[in-house]
Amino acid sequence: MLDNLYRQVIIDHYKSKRNFEELQGEDVVKVHYKNPTCGDIMNLYLKFDNGSIKKAAFLGEGCSISMASASMMTELLKNKTLTEAASYRKAMENLIRRGHIPESIDIGDSMALQGVHALRARHNCALMTWQALDRVLKDNQEYTNFL
Repeated sequence: MLDNLYRQVIIDHYKSKRNFEELQGEDVVKVHYKNPTCGDIMNLYLKFDNGSIKKAAFLGEGCSISMASASMMTELLKNKTLTEAASYRKAMENLIRRGHIPESIDIGDSMALQGVHALRARHNCALMTWQALDRVLKDNQEYTNFL
């Protein structure tokens, strides 16, 4: 029953993508990312305000897991500090790669992706948008020090 609910959440995010748009402006950073294992592509947009992520959005094409994960991530990152973003990133890495369910942080709808842990070939699908985030913030110590 829980697997079915999680599947429904993934399908909902895939069919009705949240924040599926291009952001523009001087305070917006864009990164293009291609999944090296399957060819899914996306552009991640982050709008910053006083060192925090004011809004996150994306455009792209890919499988249901990568697009749903991107939709979920953009919802999680709204109005978050870079330290908070890094804690979400770490929680997602542990959930997908190790199967560890986060106890101290609420990752919202992203919990629906926990079954991806058993599908090793799909790990990069679920983490694609998070890897794009790493690219944007790779030189930011507030983010990288927490990882």
